[in-house]
Amino acid sequence: MECAQGSRAQVSGSAKQVKQLDRVIIRFAGDSGDGMQLTGDRFTQETAAFGNDLVTLPNFPAEIRAPQGTLPGVSSFQVHFADHDILTAGDAPDVLVAMNPAALRANLGDLHKGATIIVDTHDFTARNLTKAGYQENPLEGDSLDAYALHTVDLTGMTIEAVKEFGLSRKDASRAKNMFALGLLSWMYGRPTDPTTSFLAKRFAKVPDIRDANVAAFKAGWNFGETTEAFAVQYEIKPAVMPPGTYRNITGNLALAYGLVAGSVQSGLPLFLGTYPITPASDILHELSKHKSFGVTTFQAEDEIAGVGAAIGASYAGHLGVTSTSGPGVALKSEAIGLAVMTELPLVVVDVQRGGPSTGLPTKTEQADLLQAMFGRNGEAPVPIVAPQSPGDCFAAAVEATRIAVTYRTPVLLLSDGYLANGSEPWRVPIVDELPVIDPDFATEKNHGSGDGAEFWPYLRDEATLARPWAIPGTPGLEHRIGGLEKGDGHGNISYDPANHDFMVRTRQAKVDRIADTIPLIEVDDPSGEAKVLVIGWGSTYGPIGAGVRRVRKAGYQVAQAHLRHLNPFPSNLGEVLKRYDKVLVPEMNLGQLSLLLRGKYLVDAVGYNHVRGLPLKATELAHAIGELVGQAEGIDIELGVWGEPTQKEHI
Repeated sequence: MECAQGSRAQVSGSAKQVKQLDRVIIRFAGDSGDGMQLTGDRFTQETAAFGNDLVTLPNFPAEIRAPQGTLPGVSSFQVHFADHDILTAGDAPDVLVAMNPAALRANLGDLHKGATIIVDTHDFTARNLTKAGYQENPLEGDSLDAYALHTVDLTGMTIEAVKEFGLSRKDASRAKNMFALGLLSWMYGRPTDPTTSFLAKRFAKVPDIRDANVAAFKAGWNFGETTEAFAVQYEIKPAVMPPGTYRNITGNLALAYGLVAGSVQSGLPLFLGTYPITPASDILHELSKHKSFGVTTFQAEDEIAGVGAAIGASYAGHLGVTSTSGPGVALKSEAIGLAVMTELPLVVVDVQRGGPSTGLPTKTEQADLLQAMFGRNGEAPVPIVAPQSPGDCFAAAVEATRIAVTYRTPVLLLSDGYLANGSEPWRVPIVDELPVIDPDFATEKNHGSGDGAEFWPYLRDEATLARPWAIPGTPGLEHRIGGLEKGDGHGNISYDPANHDFMVRTRQAKVDRIADTIPLIEVDDPSGEAKVLVIGWGSTYGPIGAGVRRVRKAGYQVAQAHLRHLNPFPSNLGEVLKRYDKVLVPEMNLGQLSLLLRGKYLVDAVGYNHVRGLPLKATELAHAIGELVGQAEGIDIELGVWGEPTQKEHI
């Protein structure tokens, strides 16, 4: 394989050769009913238990049950794991496990020459070949000669392995994903105990199904061990990571944990008012499990009711949270404007997906930055925070909570489908390292003295411009808030033009003040001589980092920076942008951050934009970076097909 870094000597007898690899990318693909997401998840858990660094990319149809055997019905799960730090789920799989003709056809174009293909031959019937668009059986010609092809009757061997349990042929064949998992677990030396324990627990109430899946898993392992078809076993050593306690975590799970942590650190009960929507629903599912932390979850009848309930919870002194995706943000926009006007803490989680409208419900996209920035009537500024990786969703949720509570404002937290469903090893934080968030509730009257003292709900903290937060029922602090414009300080309804101008400017100034308490943007520019800066936000962090690494490996200078805070921007961002001759902004949209940077800093930002429902590819991005570096340096730069250098710079 391309990623091989050498091998051990083959031992005598019938023992198989063991090759040492530094990384490998595996993709499981099949019909949406073949259990590919479960298979990939179990392989990932085995890999996490082994100690490799890893990044995953689940990819599945939007339909609950897409047409069987068709290209739109293909579901896949990709895992990239290594003995060193990695940043992406990988561009091109080294191994493809294809359960039917459609899975082979849908994924073949992503493979590099020499990749390993393991095909379940059982479903390569004339009918299934036609469904997948094949005129002839690709396994019988020479069209796959450029790959290391292994044709295996996974279904047939699975049925044979589990026949003692008396299952129907249909039920028995469903265990083929566990046979494939067992085979791949043998090939790459994955520990098997996590999977057998998982199966025993998951199917504890149906012993025959439990035992059949375990038997199929073990049969796959034994097949790899005994067959001559697979002559080599591969070893990827554990990665060296900073000391700490690690677990594998998805973005949605990390985000849910981060919201709980924010609740604990602020001392505020967490209330989630939400409506299920892909790909954000797992946040509701997870938070509903944590009543012991004072979490209340409310599945509302629609998006508007969900955010309305969350605002009501904030008014009552709770940490109000609502979760959704792009279509839900559109529906919640007026209510978010209400939270801006009333100046109440509210965390709005937007797990972005392809749009517009229903769009691509199960695919990723950085679709909603401009909607988060401007998607409300009137001047209604809202802080925006974006995590860069699945594990970073935890820290981003804590930060969104800090800003919302400290500054009395709704905060948009922009995750996306790639982060939400993808996973990576996550270092469990030490509680003492988390910020303390002080809600600083108002407890006494704040205007006037003696018998004439009053509580004014719109007097402001001099440092943050936040208004006081008084819990309803606090004696003497009765007040009224609502959606109509407020008089400065006293908070009564005001239609005075000068007051409206002042309040609009004050709300903007409050958001601007947040820049005083967020970190300056850091630039990764090892030599300090780069003329090109690549800047991104959100989940483009991995592809940008991998692309930059490849350009540097080729011997060229390029700087990298990444934005967590998108409103307000870090206070030194303008100065950083002016240091570089050229600025490249990769995004999974048509240039939303580019537009903001151009408008605010008058920088000639160059967009690198793909809207495919998939993460950016590091290899393609490396070529774009190289081309811009060549323009800035006045040289010709060529990178190899996979981003590796083929020629040093020349004039």
